[in-house]
Amino acid sequence: MKNRIKYLLGVLIISPMYMYSKDFNVSSPDNKIALSVNVEDRISWSVNCNSTPVILPSFISLQTKEKTLGENPHVRKSKIHTVNETITTPVYKKRIIEDKYRELNLTFAGNYALQFRVYDDGVAYRWVGLQKEDITILSEGAEFNFAKKNSKAYVGYVNAKEEDVYSCSFENTYEHIPLEKMSDFWPAFAPVLVEQDGIKCGVTEADLEDYPGMFLRINKKSRQGLIADFAPYPVEEVQGGHNNLQSLVVKRADYIAKTKGNRTFPWRVVIIADEDKDLLNNDMVYKLASPCRINDTSWIKPGKLAWDYWNAWNIYGVDFRAGINTNTYLYYIDFAAKNGIEYVLLDEGWAESTDIMKVVPEIDLPYIIRYARLKGVSILLWGGWLPLNQKMDEALEHYAKLGVKGFKVDFMDRDDQKMVDFYYRLAQKAAEHKLIIDFHGAYKPTGLQRTYPNVINFEGVYGLEYLKGDYPDMPFNDVTIPYIRMLAGPVDYTPGAMFNANKESYRGIHSIPMSQGTRAHQVALYVVFESPLNMLADSPNNYMKEQETTDFIRKIPTVFDQTVALDGKVGEYAVIAREKSDAWYLGAITNWETREITIDFSFLKEGNWQMELFRDGVNADRNGNDYKREVINVNIDSKLKVSLAPGGGMAAIIRKINH
Repeated sequence: MKNRIKYLLGVLIISPMYMYSKDFNVSSPDNKIALSVNVEDRISWSVNCNSTPVILPSFISLQTKEKTLGENPHVRKSKIHTVNETITTPVYKKRIIEDKYRELNLTFAGNYALQFRVYDDGVAYRWVGLQKEDITILSEGAEFNFAKKNSKAYVGYVNAKEEDVYSCSFENTYEHIPLEKMSDFWPAFAPVLVEQDGIKCGVTEADLEDYPGMFLRINKKSRQGLIADFAPYPVEEVQGGHNNLQSLVVKRADYIAKTKGNRTFPWRVVIIADEDKDLLNNDMVYKLASPCRINDTSWIKPGKLAWDYWNAWNIYGVDFRAGINTNTYLYYIDFAAKNGIEYVLLDEGWAESTDIMKVVPEIDLPYIIRYARLKGVSILLWGGWLPLNQKMDEALEHYAKLGVKGFKVDFMDRDDQKMVDFYYRLAQKAAEHKLIIDFHGAYKPTGLQRTYPNVINFEGVYGLEYLKGDYPDMPFNDVTIPYIRMLAGPVDYTPGAMFNANKESYRGIHSIPMSQGTRAHQVALYVVFESPLNMLADSPNNYMKEQETTDFIRKIPTVFDQTVALDGKVGEYAVIAREKSDAWYLGAITNWETREITIDFSFLKEGNWQMELFRDGVNADRNGNDYKREVINVNIDSKLKVSLAPGGGMAAIIRKINH
């Protein structure tokens, strides 16, 4: 009896410091952002920025088949530590990333933990499973309750059928609406950007692996926040969809994932910015991703790509019928070789729709590859995800041996656990064959490009291809993408239109497409948009007729050593500078409003620099093809005013003058 009393007294002495330590606090390295975690019968977290509430208490949980993590929680251990490291990147918008944060780790009874990280520009948290057995995840509760009732948001809804909103395209324009007006039915794809009295909060996720992606819905109770939603696991699928190359879900399970019990789960991320321009140069998703799993990345070559689909194989002035045939691709290769373009893509049609191993008779693929190699050009192939998945090992080995350098993979249009697993499996196996991957028809990036840098680009964006027939407000779209979608990672937007129209003269024509906005706007996209594999979407003939523009585009790199956000406002304009090998590249774009911007060159080093400027011509508001190219000298003290036409832009290449 005496020993039992001693034991109980010991429990009473030891346990209270955990049971009654209900609030845990951690701040960013610069102490600007403060995160608080409250542990009572449930777990909630909240965030202040500059002592101003940004995220109100938001409850989180993880419901498994056996129990709910976060319900009646008991903290066993808490620890805060500081990290100040750097990440060297093989393929990115900067060579070195500063990875600096404070992390709060909470370990709970019941074999689970939570990790919270606070950066100078945002917060993130994730669940950690600590049990040996596999688990079934029924649902995950994740709230993002915003402090201001008058919050507005930039929201992109999924493109889907009402029967299954989780089988969807992640390509849509953004609506700028009061948060409370967000749809009760349609989920939004991440990132979603919420504005609160000048503070911007981008909500997304990182390190998505062996788990479904996160959609965001309005919190119907408060209409003042977002809640997470996840696609249930697909248990029955049929082949169908576009050209019968998709796998369509006809039945879903009552759970979202079956996975290991001993693992880390995806990060839930809120990126916080006082100034709009700070969103143009954010690295949180990349920093939160799992480190690179490829030992040697030297074979991964970013670059530009001559593309056939947007211009509808529309070459002319030749003595053969243009189309999906060998002669047409030899022409594209000659154009690429002449203009220093690294890749040519054979888009849909080179192989049978449902069998990636059956090349159509019109294509002599071995000859095309040999011809390209002699010209110093590499070949990429398009493939529907299902045919590639059905013969993945065979296809990757065969085409790699043939000399193909990678695949553009299309029409996934899902992010349930099964599809996410396909991304990782393909990334790993492609790396084994030294093949790069461009995920088209994709969900937003979540850091896979860090883990497998051979995954060189992602679509998941409302890009130029929609101007083959639609009538959106594309300049507005272009000046929202860098602030929202690019928070997640690179975009396969496919710029480069050589027919450039103002708002009144634009027409959506499938075979001879045009852009909305000016020529200078199109050129500037090669700088403003992060895109390690960047396409030239127009016809080789049109580029050769506009050789001065083509020469300028080909000189812009696709990856950089440094990025500096200069100026901008979401939905209005963006100005950015990127450095590569001691040369600087400027890009500025605007919506349909005429705008005058001032470029401050204080990002340069001391000395004299020469700038090659490509800007809107004086009549660009009437004829989008009008531009002016000029060369001027600048230095670190220079300031330059540039006028942007409606839907306009400017680009510049700045090199040091050596005396």
